[in-house]
Amino acid sequence: MEKKQYELCVEVLRRLNKIGILKNLILVGSWCIPFYQDYFKGIKYASSIRTRDVDFMVPGPIKVKTKVDLVELLKDLGFVVGFQGREGYVRLEHPELAIEFLVPEKGRGSNKPFPLKELGINAQPLRYLNLLTQNVIHAEVDGIKIPLPHPVLFAFHKLIIAQLRRNEDKAAKDNESATRILRAVLAKGELLVIKRVFNSMLPKWREKVIKSLKNNNELEFLQLLEGK
Repeated sequence: MEKKQYELCVEVLRRLNKIGILKNLILVGSWCIPFYQDYFKGIKYASSIRTRDVDFMVPGPIKVKTKVDLVELLKDLGFVVGFQGREGYVRLEHPELAIEFLVPEKGRGSNKPFPLKELGINAQPLRYLNLLTQNVIHAEVDGIKIPLPHPVLFAFHKLIIAQLRRNEDKAAKDNESATRILRAVLAKGELLVIKRVFNSMLPKWREKVIKSLKNNNELEFLQLLEGK
């Protein structure tokens, strides 16, 4: 991750915070990794990432007094509107970053974009995002409180979506990110947190976590989670 990329991401967060939108969002995806430094203070932790994609989840209704034009808000930073896939999900594109908004998929799901009228954009519904809302923490960077899923939830979510990837490289990155975070959680002395979160998950979700760990021969975590 380059310094200018990080600084641009922080500026985006600063602007979202200033207009009161950030508190309605959760930063998800790999950009959580550098901001988890605040959580993992005092232990060895590798915070580097290699992605342009900054993903924000909208877990519920957005509460704003006046409608916000996100495109206009970030325009002077060099962001332009881009679209992803045939469905037309909006992405805000910059040579350094690509910002996307996500919402938890409900029921049987839909390929249609989910309109976020309060922000003047649309979002992409995705499965398994509800997992990330169960425990939200806040990292403080430059006076900004950034909402993040608890690292254990982040790790298990990465292991689950790795099972859905058609791209093997992306699946490998998901698995690597997940195990890196879980090792940091262990180093922090939170084994019981890992077990508690795992046992609280739906059985089918637990199966996907175990499958990913088996595929990557992560015997240490398999033993911890399966109690062997």
